[in-house]
Amino acid sequence: MNNRSQSYIKNIGSDLPASVVVFLVALPLCLGIALGSNAPLFSGIIAGIVGGIVIGALSGSQLSVSGPAAGLTAIVAGAIALLPSFEAFLLSVVICGALQLVLGFAKAGVIGDYIPKSVIKGMLAAIGIILILKQVPHLIGYDKDYEGDQAFLQSNGENTFTGIFSALNALTPAAMLIGFVCLAFQFFWGSYAEKKAGWLKLVPAPLLVVLLGIGINELLTWQTVAYGLKAEHMVNIPAASSPREFFSFFTFPDWGHLMNKQVWMSAVTLALVASIETLLGIEAVDNLDPQKRISPTNRELKAQGVGNMVSGLLGGLPLTSVIVRSSANVNAGGKTKMATIYHGFFLLVSVAFIPKILGIIPLSALAAILIYTGFKLARPELFKDFYKKGWDQFIPFVATIVIVLLTDLLIGVLAGLAVGLFFSARSNYKTAVFIVNDDNNYLIRLRKDVSILNKRGIKDRLDAMPENSNVLIDATRADFIDNDIIEMIENFSREAYKRNIKVELKTSAFNESKFEPMMKQDITKSLNGKEKVKVSGH
Repeated sequence: MNNRSQSYIKNIGSDLPASVVVFLVALPLCLGIALGSNAPLFSGIIAGIVGGIVIGALSGSQLSVSGPAAGLTAIVAGAIALLPSFEAFLLSVVICGALQLVLGFAKAGVIGDYIPKSVIKGMLAAIGIILILKQVPHLIGYDKDYEGDQAFLQSNGENTFTGIFSALNALTPAAMLIGFVCLAFQFFWGSYAEKKAGWLKLVPAPLLVVLLGIGINELLTWQTVAYGLKAEHMVNIPAASSPREFFSFFTFPDWGHLMNKQVWMSAVTLALVASIETLLGIEAVDNLDPQKRISPTNRELKAQGVGNMVSGLLGGLPLTSVIVRSSANVNAGGKTKMATIYHGFFLLVSVAFIPKILGIIPLSALAAILIYTGFKLARPELFKDFYKKGWDQFIPFVATIVIVLLTDLLIGVLAGLAVGLFFSARSNYKTAVFIVNDDNNYLIRLRKDVSILNKRGIKDRLDAMPENSNVLIDATRADFIDNDIIEMIENFSREAYKRNIKVELKTSAFNESKFEPMMKQDITKSLNGKEKVKVSGH
């Protein structure tokens, strides 16, 4: 038995309870995202099963959980409406998987390495805030918007904020009671179990929350049926009355549309967006991992590719690494990829054998679990930490949160990345050029990367050099100097004698060749007919 197998067996006490939590969270999300995508409900379940078992087995990530993603909902709904049939859409999912496989072999996974930590943390905090805001209506019994929706503009014509106000005008007393009791219990158990040793730490609070929610609803129903929750406030999954009906839920791609241009366009769109979301998800879950393990991104793209091919072949929705489920896995104490795989098997067994039993789970109890998960992602200490790090970290962090909240994940991350690059360029602009003077002696030190952004500042300082001064331009610490900057320094050196300025240039072996054209000219102009201007490299 190898070390990896021993690790899986050793951590089964953590992975198995965590997988139950992920299963409970994933089940309504799979159904909700299928509903929001205008796809058959069972296609979401198939995707969840494949994401757990197939991608879980192939992935190099120990904590990431894959499944149908909210970020693909609009793309999927548009593709289903545009293509001739759902079977044609499934073919685009299979092609999407093949394209992701190609991206994995092409080592496109490096893209995730260029996302700043402030943006990743901002993305996680934004997901946390969205979870809280989106689950408040479900917590109090307003289930008009589908589970798993993360878009600011909802399919029911409302947005994230108006949905909360609408919920306050349509309260469901039983859901409120279950939701608030479960939420309070979640916070209590989280702090209580952390202080205890032994088996208590292995008991996942979300599982107890679900049992508590079921118990309260059953008690209310026992008192009188009118007090209990109605079917629309409970988990509702397709139930087959026979094995034959169960297998009829699976749909297969129509290969007759292989030459359809729209099928390929949908496949390319899905592959690009799903790959980017996966890389973001992997980067995010690595940040949450208590053991700080690094997931191989190229292997992840390959795993996602195989997973999407299998999902499309069986009638499932496209897949990505999903932050919500992965976060629930981390918070529930998952240690290895077996938690992901177990949750896939639980989805399969539950829909095959016990769909009616799952129908007694209140959505408000699941909302309590997701709100607590959101709180852990967007904890107040995170904002304080980034504020202490300075504006160059805090503003990209906050910008990512706000734009993800008001648009979607990809737009928010791209905007946060743009803000982060601005502050990075601004920081480099401030530190790339260092100028000091002592009487008539001036030192201009070029450091790190001296880009075109620094040209105006350097030019102004050179133009302001007083007559009869000595100027030392030190480029020994510069890793990069823009050609415009080099040309400007050369021009200044050639013309300096006119103002009786003596110029000396120091270069390193690394950047000496950049100044070689100027050095070869051996500039020696007389200063009042007596002194010489010396341009030298050391």
